[in-house]
Amino acid sequence: RAAAHRGEMLAAKHPSAMMRTPTSLRALIRGGLITHRSAASSVANPAAAGGPHRRFAVVAAAKESGGRSTTTVSPDKQGDAGKKVKQIDLQPPKGTRDFPPEEMRVRDWLFGHFRDVARAFGFEEFDAPVLESEELYVRKAGEEITTQLYNFEDKGNRRVALRPELTPSLARLIMQQGKSLALPAKWFAVGQCWRYERMTRGRRREHYQWNMDIVGVDGVEAEAELLAAITDFFTRLGITSGDVGVKVSSRKVLQAVLRRFDVPDDSFAPVCVVVDKIEKLPREKVVEELAALGVKEAAIDGILDAMAMRSIEQLESLLGSDADAVADLKLLFSHAEAYGYRDWLVFDASVVRGLSYYTGVVFEGFDRAGELRAICGGGRYDKLLGALGGEDRPMVGFGFGDAVIMELVKDKGLLPESLKSGNVDDLVYPMNAVLRPAAMGIAARLRATGRCVDLVIEDGKKPKWAFKHAERCGASRVVLIGEKEWERGVVRVKDLATREETDVKPEDLC
Repeated sequence: RAAAHRGEMLAAKHPSAMMRTPTSLRALIRGGLITHRSAASSVANPAAAGGPHRRFAVVAAAKESGGRSTTTVSPDKQGDAGKKVKQIDLQPPKGTRDFPPEEMRVRDWLFGHFRDVARAFGFEEFDAPVLESEELYVRKAGEEITTQLYNFEDKGNRRVALRPELTPSLARLIMQQGKSLALPAKWFAVGQCWRYERMTRGRRREHYQWNMDIVGVDGVEAEAELLAAITDFFTRLGITSGDVGVKVSSRKVLQAVLRRFDVPDDSFAPVCVVVDKIEKLPREKVVEELAALGVKEAAIDGILDAMAMRSIEQLESLLGSDADAVADLKLLFSHAEAYGYRDWLVFDASVVRGLSYYTGVVFEGFDRAGELRAICGGGRYDKLLGALGGEDRPMVGFGFGDAVIMELVKDKGLLPESLKSGNVDDLVYPMNAVLRPAAMGIAARLRATGRCVDLVIEDGKKPKWAFKHAERCGASRVVLIGEKEWERGVVRVKDLATREETDVKPEDLC
């Protein structure tokens, strides 16, 4: 404050000089950061101060309410003492991806199928911030996901995290809607998620995930509808039930087994986390981890025997026909028969999913060749809202990542050939600069009809270049505007598929 006062006094003593002083220097004088004499010297002899190519900084005096400083660097100076600036690392952060146009075309194709399927089933799209409150994801039961968060404290001293999945954000929005939400609600989203985890094939530290969720339906009819959407999606991509299956079970199976062996209820979620690793770990390691949770030897044997079951008949003989898990799964498989996707489903009691909020039927997509990790997964989570301080509602949904499915699509050679080039309909090519205004008008006319048009806007491009460029961008036609044709009131249109050329009046182009 004292420095600012000194600056104001200097300005009062030399008002005429202040008028001649650049705005940036006047700000420094008022802030008391430089003297009026040095400012005047800079104005009188800018070369002595380094000229226009000198790096300079303008620091605005901070006001009591808080201020801001800005630094401006001469754009044509490479570095101190003429040194060449070291090139930045051109790779994205480890575990993340760039999407140049050729990759973006593929991503748009995949996301287009996600959205088309969801809308075909009557779902509405939602979105939420990638940055969420950390408490939305920090749950009990030693879930792996809580150790994989990209989490930090923001400048307002709030604990935040990049979302590792979409379901908690959905839950927050559903709670936000309260009783005004019309049920059943069928929502879907395609969003980016972040997890700091070990990278393997089909697993990165960021990925995009397609979620479909149903809120307000108690019965397994909701699960059946979601599984219909998943199998429909696979079919649209050209993937068959011979390529992919969906393992189905229920958390109630493991719950019943634990009760039979008097395992405490508070051990259920941690046991689920271990059981979820059965296919990834040797039996001895699974036994070791269950024992570490205090599960007795007889219970461990009972759990592993139950998780090895591969038919609902076996499950019924173990739990009885009146068990909730048996009834739910029988009905679900019956619905699958009615929908026509029964051949996609496989009963596998070991499927429990690793997230603690699941409460009933769970499922997981897998490639039958066994070369990839889980393609998708989901299930019922009727208690999640209560765990977040809200009122519980029946909820079921799935998450479907973009990484594993793309590995499978590429392995099967299912990417459309059309994705190898752009999506341009017409390339408009004026033969010289004089004809460019005419070309601009024709491009505008074609775009107004809904066609995708690339206009050659550079001078000196030869016809050979134009046709090669048309192939690169996937154009189906080239509209050539030549002097002689234009004088006759026509343009020449070349169909790149048939190689036929025709003269067309501009007003007849479509």
